[in-house]
Amino acid sequence: MSTRETHSPEVNSPGTDADLDADAPDEPTPRPAAKAQPLLSWRKLTVLPAFLVVLLLGTWIWFQQADLDSISENALSGGQVSKALWQHVELTAISTFFVLIIAIPLGVLLTRGAVRRATPVVMAIANIGQATPAIGLLALLVIWLGIGEKAALIGIIAYAVLPVLSNTIAGLRANDPTLLEAARGIGMSPVGVLSRVELPLAVPLILAGVRTALVLNVGTATLATFGGGGGLGVLITTGITNQRMPVLVLGSILTVALALLVDWLASIAELLLRPRGLETGR
Repeated sequence: MSTRETHSPEVNSPGTDADLDADAPDEPTPRPAAKAQPLLSWRKLTVLPAFLVVLLLGTWIWFQQADLDSISENALSGGQVSKALWQHVELTAISTFFVLIIAIPLGVLLTRGAVRRATPVVMAIANIGQATPAIGLLALLVIWLGIGEKAALIGIIAYAVLPVLSNTIAGLRANDPTLLEAARGIGMSPVGVLSRVELPLAVPLILAGVRTALVLNVGTATLATFGGGGGLGVLITTGITNQRMPVLVLGSILTVALALLVDWLASIAELLLRPRGLETGR
């Protein structure tokens, strides 16, 4: 009688922990957080000021060696250079202030409700103000208002309204409608939506327009001398009419240096005033 051989079924033993770890897919290693970039780099803070220092120092050295006749000395003596520079800064600051209080509220108003229909008309008027040659506009204002700082300021303001107005409108129109709807959905009033959502999102474009207007004002203020407004244009016109190159060079270099300085300061303000949430990589 033969015995039946029983074969027990083979049972696959579970693999070891090392085998399971080897078969398991590799988990992605977490990437290190991106290092926040500083708002203002050392190049941003030092390159342009260093260039301006070298430019002004070179101009001063050149003037020390220049042979000035009596006409040039009379044009530059008695604190006339500092007076013209201060007048130029004053014209730029006052005109920029009025540009801001005119263009930004007007831009906000032109994006509200039924007033939007007037946007093409207002923009056309602002375009006329900048398309008109600055010297021609100033001459018309002098005929109307007479010679003085008032006519010069109005001309500078009319010439610089467009970039701030157009950038304000563009910045407010570029806001994401879903964000505005979400703000209204949590119970914000129209004023709250404007002040806490719309304007902060539009700040970068508005600041870019203000920066452009500042540089325009520095350049246009040189023409204020033709309307009796003073400024560095006095030195430039004196140098041209009397054919005195040192006076002309000084007025031109001071104007260029002031424009570069104002643009540099505006670029720093543009970075510092930008809402932190709109920065990339931070």
